[in-house]
Parts: sequence; C-alpha cells; structure tokens
Amino acid sequence: MIAPPAPRRPAPGGGLAVLIVATVLAALAAPHARTLRGRVADALPVIAAPEPPGARPASGTRAAQAVAFALHQRGKPYRWGAEGPQAFDCSGLTWAAWRAAGVTIPRTAAGQLGGLPRIRGRLQPGDLVIYASIGPSRRHVAMVVGRGRMVEALGVGIPVRSTSIRPGWLGAVRPRAGR
Repeated sequence: MIAPPAPRRPAPGGGLAVLIVATVLAALAAPHARTLRGRVADALPVIAAPEPPGARPASGTRAAQAVAFALHQRGKPYRWGAEGPQAFDCSGLTWAAWRAAGVTIPRTAAGQLGGLPRIRGRLQPGDLVIYASIGPSRRHVAMVVGRGRMVEALGVGIPVRSTSIRPGWLGAVRPRAGR
C-alpha cells in the first residue's frame, strides 16, 4: 500500500516576503504615480461607468460608430490639415469619425461649433467639445468618448490620444444623422 503524499506547507515567511516586495515596489513607484496612472489610462480602452438610460450610445448607433472610429486612431500622428488615414489634425479626426458613421459634418473646428446643434445638458459619447486655441484656426475640437474622457489630435508631436475632458471649452455640439 502506498502512503498518500504529505500535504505541502508554504515556506516560512513566504507571505511576508511577498508583502515586503509589494511595499518596496509601491514606495519606488509613488513619486511617479501620476505619470504612471496617465500612461496606463491612455493605454487602456475607455470603460465608462453606467450612465442614465439614453446617455451612452448603443453599439450600433452612429455615435457609437464615430466613437469607435476615433478611438481606433489612437497613436497616429498629428499633422495640420490631415483627414487620415495615416495622420489627423483635430477637426480632421472628428470629421473622419462622423463620416465613417455616415454623418456629414463641417470639416473645421470653427465650422463644427457654428454649424452643429449646441448642447446645453450632459455630454454624451460622440459629442464634440470645442476649445479656444492659439493655433492658426483659433479653435481645437475633441470627441467625447465616455464619462469624463475624450479623444483628440492635440498638436505636433502628440499622437491621437484619449484623455480627460479639460474644463474651459467654448461650446459643445452634437452631430445628428440627418445632416
């Protein structure tokens, strides 16, 4: 008769060693936490907290299609006047995203601000937020992709990215399928 194997016991202090290593790593990373958090947030897909009914577009809606297109462009370079597919400027990104969803909108940030219906309530994915800019057009536009997040082509040397919505925008507009 063969005796059953003896139960394995963890090495003495094994859990303590893991705790010490985790604590040391956390202490080393603490001075860089904000930078690391930003890099990790930009690398992850946007997952928004649940919103009230009607606030998030259904996956088949034109807004959802525009958001998916814009998010798929992350990492591509900024180039003034570019409409894709290799590079984008800010309004070229929003124009191309809504075009991919089958909706025609004005090509420039100023045209989008002046030519699309203004939003007075809560921002929804697919909405466009327009900021004042020191660039040649004097306007910058980004697309809302979820609660508190937007995707934008900000400027030279900064690839298309997802970031937090900054305060101080001039206006927000909502493209419609009938335009």
